[in-house]
Amino acid sequence: MSVRFQVAVGTGLATLALALLAVALRTDHPVRAAEADDANYASPLEVLLSRDGARLYVLCQQSEEVRVLDAATYTVIKTIAVGNVPRGFSLSSDGTRLFVTNSWDDTLSVIDTRTLTVTATWPVGAEPSSVVEDRAGKRLFVANRISNDVAVLDAQTGAEEKRLLAGRGASYLTLSPDGSRIYATHVYPNPPRVRTKLDNRTAPESEITVIDAARAVVVDRLPLHLIAGVFHLAFSSDGGLGAVAEYHPKNLVPLAHLEHGGAFAYTLTIFGADVGKASVEVPLDELERYASQPFGVAIAPDKSRIYVTIGGSECVIVIDVPRLMRFIQSHPRPQSGSFAYDLSASANYVVARIPVGHNPRGLALTRDGRKLFVANRLEDTISVIDTRGNRVVATITLAGPKTITEQRHGEQTFYTARQSFQGQIGCASCHIDSTFDGLTWDLEPDGFGRDIVDNKMLEGVKGTEPYKWNGGNPNIPTECGPRTEKYFWRSEQYDDLTLADLTIYIRNMPTRPNRWKLPGHEMTPAQERGRALFTRDTDKFGKPIIEYNRCSYCHSGPKGTNQKLFDVGTRKPTDNSGLLKSPPLTEIALTAPYLHDGSAHTLEEIWTVYNPDDKHGRTNDLTKDELNDLIEYLRTR
Repeated sequence: MSVRFQVAVGTGLATLALALLAVALRTDHPVRAAEADDANYASPLEVLLSRDGARLYVLCQQSEEVRVLDAATYTVIKTIAVGNVPRGFSLSSDGTRLFVTNSWDDTLSVIDTRTLTVTATWPVGAEPSSVVEDRAGKRLFVANRISNDVAVLDAQTGAEEKRLLAGRGASYLTLSPDGSRIYATHVYPNPPRVRTKLDNRTAPESEITVIDAARAVVVDRLPLHLIAGVFHLAFSSDGGLGAVAEYHPKNLVPLAHLEHGGAFAYTLTIFGADVGKASVEVPLDELERYASQPFGVAIAPDKSRIYVTIGGSECVIVIDVPRLMRFIQSHPRPQSGSFAYDLSASANYVVARIPVGHNPRGLALTRDGRKLFVANRLEDTISVIDTRGNRVVATITLAGPKTITEQRHGEQTFYTARQSFQGQIGCASCHIDSTFDGLTWDLEPDGFGRDIVDNKMLEGVKGTEPYKWNGGNPNIPTECGPRTEKYFWRSEQYDDLTLADLTIYIRNMPTRPNRWKLPGHEMTPAQERGRALFTRDTDKFGKPIIEYNRCSYCHSGPKGTNQKLFDVGTRKPTDNSGLLKSPPLTEIALTAPYLHDGSAHTLEEIWTVYNPDDKHGRTNDLTKDELNDLIEYLRTR
């Protein structure tokens, strides 16, 4: 428990003394030890029980291991090294193999569950995030977050058969109980198809991609309207009830006064034969207490309860299924099929909120449904919940560093929603998995309906200041401190050490491998031609290009920005100024939409739609093929 002091007014030594005393009395601050800066935490992300329930498999993302525990005594049986940044795993249909997706290696580790050794490592698509095997044991299906598809592999050899188009940021796969269908979710909204006249924004749209497991073809796409951020999906054992965890952003209205409705609704979409032909979206939030960042879902074997991990609120929500069904059946269903904005709804079916550790993610129920294991990613623990009493009865501490470094504390701060008014949002609500959300927002500081802004990728943000599209924030402490506290949290301020730790975490985020670069960083012919266009100083007619209108001038330096403001002719009627900071090019291939307000859906549109006067680089003399070459080069940055 921490002791906090709020100093409303006053300056000088008295104020400083109180502030220092507050810091000194805090017991939740990390030990600021330099020797612990490279601490290799386990960071358990997912948990899985063996078919016989004797073993608990724990996927540890930061230590890049699978730890095998005795499910009764919690002792470690074996630790198995896997690839770079593992994100998902699953057992084969017969339980003899464990498949692990290594998201930054673009590989799949195959583990023999009898010998507990890696027997094969297979290449897959770009950033594989989850994997399932079909019931017949013939095919593997792998969701690839960057290539936005599901790869179909031969389950015995790993040879790829085909790719199936999924949603943007395809990440989580679930096999239906009868084995006939595979359901894929995705963490970023699909690219918009139409534009509005005012600011080019449309409501976010997501989907559940349904795959016929026997034929390996997409047979349906279940729409998720107004959803951006879809995570784990679970079925009841009889297949009659499905539930998926998701974010419902309110980004089409000004993000103002969180006390009047918040920036997100956090919801489940319920579907299946028990619900009827149309799916129903139900909120997990309640008045004055929100369910920030839902992630994992499990349904009790007797279909009496749904369990949902709430990463930002650090709890597990328990839903009474019969009461949920009565609510759905007895209340007039909104035309949209969503109860998301009814904050009185969850009181009808949420029966418990069980506190667990920092950033709970994956969860696993025992076969009898009496015990629930929850992976607390940022605490290196597994909470063991007695589902009859809805309480934690044991906490499994994973081997690893005990000191909480500044960077680890900053990461905990990034993911928690404790700082915001009523616990509504955390940094990770908009920056999913410390990246971005693919949305544009109307933020309050610039005026309601003014300066619509595209959310930026955080990887590689160090050394690209000033921040904001208008360059209004000189550094990360300003960006994440006073601005965030006033306009986002509407609540308690960070103390100086917490803000410092958050800054350390953000400045040290690693940048994922660039999939458009060749292994030796040599360039393809198209990329070479694109680089020549990027660095050219004369156009195709032999006329000099003014220095400040060259791509290589504004986007210079190691991260593709000279950190200055320019008017590139993209000012909209909603913008207060046409001066915008030159954005970095780091990971530009991943971060659509583009331009300051997200109005360009693709890189090509930056020049073909939004550069009529050649103010955003000299590009109107380029053919489509030449623009394609330029884009191929930009993707390597």
